[in-house]
Amino acid sequence: MTDLKKLPDPEKVKRTVERLRASNQQLEAVTLALDELIAMVEADTRHSSLTTYRIGKYKPLASEEK
Repeated sequence: MTDLKKLPDPEKVKRTVERLRASNQQLEAVTLALDELIAMVEADTRHSSLTTYRIGKYKPLASEEK
């Protein structure tokens, strides 16, 4: 009546762990690349003429509210 659970094959466990580690490394690399891309886009946005124009346009309104 008691169901004994079989232990998985040690080689299969080893291969699975290796694949998971490789997948984790790939995800870390993609995350790093995306973080760098986000930083580049944010820097570009901060230095764009449109952003400078918008900041200048709304700066007087912020000083009037005080």
